[in-house]
Parts: sequence; C-alpha cells; structure tokens
Amino acid sequence: MTLIKYLSPEWADEAQKRLREQLSPEQMKNLTSSMLTIYFDCPDGQDRALYYGIKDGVFEEISLREEGDFPPAEFIISGDYETFARISKAEIGSRSALMSGKLRLKGNMVKALSLASIVDRLNKVLSEIPCEY
Repeated sequence: MTLIKYLSPEWADEAQKRLREQLSPEQMKNLTSSMLTIYFDCPDGQDRALYYGIKDGVFEEISLREEGDFPPAEFIISGDYETFARISKAEIGSRSALMSGKLRLKGNMVKALSLASIVDRLNKVLSEIPCEY
C-alpha cells in the first residue's frame, strides 16, 4: 500500500474523491458552508491551510492554501499540525480538541458545535486515507 503524504496535493485530491464517494448530500444534511483549517508548525516549519467548500452537501472544493492565499470562509479553525494530524487519524475528536483549547475557532460557535456530527463523519473518511504524517 502506497502512503500519501499528509497535506500534499495528492492527499487533497484523494480526500475530495473519498468524501464525495462516501458522504451523500443527505449524510451532510445538504449543508452549504466553507471551512478553512490553518495548520501551524508543519514538519517542514511552514504554516499551511486546507480549504473545504461544500454546497448542498457536496464537496465542491478541497484545496491546499499557502499563507496570504486564504479565502474567506464561514469557519476558520486553527491549531498546530500535530492536533490536526491526530484528528485526521481519528485519535481525538474535533469537538473535544476545540473545547479543550487545542483548536481555535473564528465563526459561530453554536453553529459549529451543531455541525460536530458532520465533521466527525468527514474526519472518519479522512482517517481511512493511508498517510505518511
């Protein structure tokens, strides 16, 4: 089995493919939203971001972004690389990481918490991608 480097363009392509195949619009509650996750202190010393654009429950865009190229998003979640990697490996939940202060949120906290079950589904799919972290 070939491992895909986490947060590489290949990983983003695989993530989008799997999310579209495995999560129906109904499972995504026909959600229209956007989320930018900002990863601090990646292994190469850089900060990176991952943008998710969802329309009517379909993942329209998953893209890697460099600092200065951050699009507007309904939710901006930031934290260190290790925390996001642990979430992507399904070692910790996104809600517990947020509530414990390991992640920071810009956006409507009440709405974000109400979407936690959807984010957990998304992270379960991502955890199944064979990765090199």
